[in-house]
Parts: sequence; structure tokens; C-alpha cells
Amino acid sequence: MNMPNKKKAFSVRAVQCDYRAQDDEVYAALKRATDPLHRAWDRLQRARRIAVKFNQDKMDQAVVLYEGQRQQLVTDKVARATLRLLRERTSAEINVVDVSFYQVYSGAEPDSTTQIRHILDEFGVTYVNGNTGPIRWYQTPGGGQMFGQYPLHPAIAEADAVVSVQKLKSHAFMGVTLCLKNLFGLMPTQPLGRPRFYYHHLVRMPYMLADIGRILNPALNILDGTVCQAGEEWGPGDHPRIGNVLIAGDHVIATDACGAHLMGHDPQADWLTPPFHRDRNALKVAAEGGFGTVDLNEIDFVSEVQAPVAEFHTKITDSREMVQSWRRTTAEQGLRYAEMRHVLARQYAGEYILMQMGEVKWHDPSGVLQRSRRILSGEHPEQAMFFKYVDPDEAEGEHFEVYERTLKEMQTRA
Repeated sequence: MNMPNKKKAFSVRAVQCDYRAQDDEVYAALKRATDPLHRAWDRLQRARRIAVKFNQDKMDQAVVLYEGQRQQLVTDKVARATLRLLRERTSAEINVVDVSFYQVYSGAEPDSTTQIRHILDEFGVTYVNGNTGPIRWYQTPGGGQMFGQYPLHPAIAEADAVVSVQKLKSHAFMGVTLCLKNLFGLMPTQPLGRPRFYYHHLVRMPYMLADIGRILNPALNILDGTVCQAGEEWGPGDHPRIGNVLIAGDHVIATDACGAHLMGHDPQADWLTPPFHRDRNALKVAAEGGFGTVDLNEIDFVSEVQAPVAEFHTKITDSREMVQSWRRTTAEQGLRYAEMRHVLARQYAGEYILMQMGEVKWHDPSGVLQRSRRILSGEHPEQAMFFKYVDPDEAEGEHFEVYERTLKEMQTRA
């Protein structure tokens, strides 16, 4: 592993931490991981308001436990250690911000899915529902790779510093879900934001994750790799993994690159190379856009553990040929929409549409899909359905050139 080098722009530490360790031991391990992150602490100690995003939201009956600890979500011990360190080393107001998928789409009661509520109460930390007003639109620095602006709650977007705390685990759609993907849980849904599927969309998602990472640019990034999950991010609890590791870094992309490495993956790999079966590697996309790096040689990375910390893989849900068809036709429909935008605006302005094979197959002002796109695709399941909000002014600033590049990249890989 690389030796410490202060000249490197990014620092990451991985420390051993037994999943059976008690609170004080976990705190000591996380302190050991974060103490060398001087750039992170400089930002945090200058902050008046810190916003923390934990991967912790779930309906009680769906929480998967391994020997009493959450397998798919940040454990109590890591959440408690994080807030303890922030309280000890900063004087900032601390808010935990999240958007509950289950409150929006499953009818869960407000706050009922906040698994670490008792820990927030211990530390006097305020919970902010990021799906309530006010929601504002924020410009992506540099113009963005996918969209020029995104809706977010000011409690997260206007915080002086952000902390992302995530579980080390696989993801069926994105290959891995680490500190960058954790930020997706902050996106407000309809009616104040966009439907969840709008950004969780083939071709779009890797680029929009890079954009959100750039907007929020977390000062501190922590990966809970004590109890982990392989295969997919949720599911019934198959594939538990014991990693016995905590990872912390001062840049979200560098941290995730080291996390992916410790999972046994190549952080510089891309689509069609495992675990990126379904879409591009968002970490690589971000680095290509000038945000962070996926080259471990460019990171001051020191680890007490060796890769891989456990066996990780990503569940394959559809055939390679089907995914290739979906990515190609998504890009084709994105470009078709760009060509037809002004014509479509005369009929569908202010509505969401699904385009397939050059035709609008569905439209609705709320953007709520009552049926899966797998069903809505009808007789042509291999043809993607492009989901788009029709705005004559295109205020969100979608970069349609991404779809053109996607088609060219797919041709070179054919």
C-alpha cells in the first residue's frame, strides 16, 4: 500500500475494526482512521453548520440484521462514533438530512423509518426531512456532466460542510454503493423535486451522481465495512459479508475508489467489467470530469487491511444483450427527444413523458408511474423508455451530448 505523502491531493485511511467491537472500540478505530485527514478536519472545524447523510433509512420490518447489527445500513456503533467525533472536534450546528423513499412510495409514517433516531437524540442532533420545503435548485459547478442544476434542501446544499457515512456493499444497478451513491438519498421527490426514477435511469445515473458529488463535495467520507452485503443493496438478507474495516477519506471519489479496491474491484474499471454490469462506473465518470481520482497511485492511501476484505459480487438481473439494448435505445431516445423538444412542448409542456421508439407512450403531470416500465414497454421489452420532464426552456439543463457519446462508446465496444 502507498506510504503517506502530503503532496497528494487526497487522503484515505482504512483501519481494522472487528464487527463485534463495542462502542468505545469502534470510536477508537474511527478516530484512528480520521485523525490523519487534516484537510477534512480543517473544513469541518471552520464550519458553522455541518450536514450529515447516513445510509440509515428503512422500514422497521425490512431491516436485515446479522448477529444483531444492521447488514445493509450503517450500524449504531459507527453512527454513534461519527457524531461523537464531530461533537468533540467541531463547534458546528449538526443536522442529519435524509429523504425517505419509504415515506414517499410505501406510505410509511413520517420519521418512522429513521433507524438512528435514538442516537440523534443522544447527541442533540436535529433530523431534517429533505423532502419538505423549501426545496431550491442549485447550479452544478462547471455546468455539470448530466444536468446544469438540481433540486435540493438548503439544509444540505447550503451547509458549510457535508459528511457522507455509508455501508460498504454491492449494488445491482451501479455495481457498488458507497459514499457517492449515498448522496442520491438526498434527492427530493415529487412534487417538490423529481420522481426517484428520473435520476435512477440508465445512462443518466453515473453522470448525475458525479454532479451531486461535485455540488455537495463532502468534507469527510466514512465507509462502514464491519458488517457488509454482497450481491445487491437490499434484498432479503442474502450474502452477508464480514469486512471488519472502517474507511475514511477527505474526498468522496478517492474514498470510494479505495473502498471499491478493498472490495476486490478495480476502481478504474467501467461498464461490462464486473461489478459494472448495468451502467458506467460513476467514480470513473466523476474522475473523467475532473472531480477526484480513481487512480490509487494518486491517493495518500494507508490501510491496515489487505484487499479483498471479503468476497463481493454484483447480482446480474438481466442478460448482457438486454442491457446493451436498453443503454443504446435510451441514448437514441434521449437524442430523439432533443430533436423533437419544441414539438413535444406544444402538447406535453409541464408533464413527464416516457418515449419509446420515437413515440410518447405515457404522459402525466405528476410523474408517478403506476406500473413498471418493464410492463409499459409492451411488445418491445428490449426498447428502453426514456423518462423526461417536458420543459420548453429546458431549465434543468440536460446535457444531451452524453447520449451521443454513449452511442459512440458502445460502437467501439461492439
